[in-house]
Amino acid sequence: MNVLGIETSCDETSASVLNSDFEILSNVILSQDEIHAPYGGVVPELASRQHLTSIGYVVQECLDRARIKLEKISAFAVTQGPGLIGSLLVGLSFAKGLAFYFKKPLIGIDHLEAHIESAFLENRKIPLPALALVVSGGHTSTFFMKKKLDYKLIGRTRDDAAGEALDKIAKFLDLSYPGGPIIDKLAEKGNPRKFMFALPHMTDGSLDFSFSGLKTA
Repeated sequence: MNVLGIETSCDETSASVLNSDFEILSNVILSQDEIHAPYGGVVPELASRQHLTSIGYVVQECLDRARIKLEKISAFAVTQGPGLIGSLLVGLSFAKGLAFYFKKPLIGIDHLEAHIESAFLENRKIPLPALALVVSGGHTSTFFMKKKLDYKLIGRTRDDAAGEALDKIAKFLDLSYPGGPIIDKLAEKGNPRKFMFALPHMTDGSLDFSFSGLKTA
């Protein structure tokens, strides 16, 4: 069994082929960093338009690297949310078309659950129950995972996600986009005792985060 996965939830067009042994046969990611860099962040309209231009090429390249034809794909999986609406629609429409034409199952995937489950591709022996921290783009959330595919949200950001805060700080400092990796490299050379920043957690007893204060600290 071979599954073709398609991901277009934000600003990267991605496709991957996975077999029944959970082996990744190919994985292609096309970044849009150069397109969004002049704006200091992702522009939803530009992102969806670029997905339209790129998705056919990305899927074909993915199949070529896996040395498999579309006729041999057993099912199609695609991100159904959360994410940018316009970007999601591109991937969903493309995957629906393939599933309809080849009369194969279409599987909708939750973006955040996929982040958690991807850890098991590298280590299938992760002990459960476990605590899962998702820090991806516009999301910063903590989940309690009792068993596979069983999640309970126990904490999330109440304002900016960690990645959003870093990108906005980078824009204030006139750094290029994406700002997170640049700030990370600069921090390696900095003095950790020079400034005292507030911890990004709430004081009301919850497990939620708050990163908005870091932007003006």
